[in-house]
Amino acid sequence: MSEPVRSSEPASHVRPGCIAVAAAMVLAGSPVAFAQAPVRPQSQPPAGASQSALRFASLKSDRVNVRRGPGPEHAIEWVYRRAGLPVEVIATSDIWLRVRDSEGSTGWVLASLLSGRRTALIEPWEVKGGAARTQVPLMSTDSESAAALAHVEAGVLANVKSCDGRWCLVTVAGYSGYIQQHRVWGVYKGEVVR
Repeated sequence: MSEPVRSSEPASHVRPGCIAVAAAMVLAGSPVAFAQAPVRPQSQPPAGASQSALRFASLKSDRVNVRRGPGPEHAIEWVYRRAGLPVEVIATSDIWLRVRDSEGSTGWVLASLLSGRRTALIEPWEVKGGAARTQVPLMSTDSESAAALAHVEAGVLANVKSCDGRWCLVTVAGYSGYIQQHRVWGVYKGEVVR
């Protein structure tokens, strides 16, 4: 019996000129839909979250087992297959962390499989049936009137360089620019990241 597999990172492509970063949700080579409605950024922790544990992290490996409970004796619920995917740490138990992903699913992973590197998904709640529906401008400065350097499709993974509570400086497919903070999942609403 094979383990459930969860692919949570879109591939991204950049075209010169009028640049667009395309999102293609992939699960073993085929499209995947979100199992639940993706969770929007929030300033409040989820119900049952430990305030001392609450933070965002990213996956270190292309294969991370998510278990039903904190320990190897617990069944594997699914496997993440994308390094860099952001997850929210909501509880701890020794060397195990309970994480929540952008779809709202929770499970336990070994702490050593997570990194403090900050990443974010661009508007994952706008991805429907495996297809992105919106494009988010990647701006040259932290202003709505700035020039758009590129357009990033919903669901694309970005590296977070910094956030000031309103805007995040991110890198996507080699392009660096600003995205409004409320349009990413992987950073709390109003959070400052340095």
